[in-house]
Amino acid sequence: MQYTKNERWLLTAALAGSFSLGLAATAGAMHIMEGYLPVGHCLLWGAVCLPFLAWGLIAIKRIVARHRKAVLLLAMMGAYAFVLSALKIPSALGMSSSHPTGTGLGAVLFGAPVMAVLGIIVLLFQAVLLAHGGLTTLGANTFSMAIAGPFVSWGAYALLKRCRVSQPVSVGIACALGDLFTYVVTSLQLGFAHPSEVGGVGASIAEFMGIFAVTQIPLAVVEGILSAVVFLLLQSFAKPELREIGMLQEVR
Repeated sequence: MQYTKNERWLLTAALAGSFSLGLAATAGAMHIMEGYLPVGHCLLWGAVCLPFLAWGLIAIKRIVARHRKAVLLLAMMGAYAFVLSALKIPSALGMSSSHPTGTGLGAVLFGAPVMAVLGIIVLLFQAVLLAHGGLTTLGANTFSMAIAGPFVSWGAYALLKRCRVSQPVSVGIACALGDLFTYVVTSLQLGFAHPSEVGGVGASIAEFMGIFAVTQIPLAVVEGILSAVVFLLLQSFAKPELREIGMLQEVR
């Protein structure tokens, strides 16, 4: 992929900022609530997000320039993520919550980098307006829900497509896997921040994963099914937009 001079400057600045903040962070290092991560961890996860956000901004700029018909669909993916991820179920931990993520479908349609930008906007609005998540934990939540999960969905869809699995089924599986991986990353984040006194970080991560699994596995299945249904509806009502971004190539 070729980048313009300004795009290369943006990526370089983001990588430099990421590296600088990462050095400043404490090395000990799904919506994690405000105050549940040490300051060093907050800085570290925020730093890790910077290159992906720069990448996403470039991707969105290109979509707006080259695929005018798809801009409304892009906005809809942000709204879809906002609505689904706002449907939270408090976890037994008290420091996080379980909910669908809604970011997998956008990653399948537009690519994972785009969802980094849409996701941080969604998380920022939820933290400010709904007290869902937090400002200090924005970086950690962005990495798990808007970066890690979407990249898994993006990769899973590409793999399933190569295996000639039908598009709706591929979309559903990809979105479900992205949802689950979001909570794997959240468990890692919480495990490193709050190691168990007995078994250390590993035991803490396993405990978090076990607690999240009770609610998140069913939610991931539901999100996968819902995303497949939404994709089928888009095939019926948004054909020009899907054709514009190359998502109708397998539809007869």
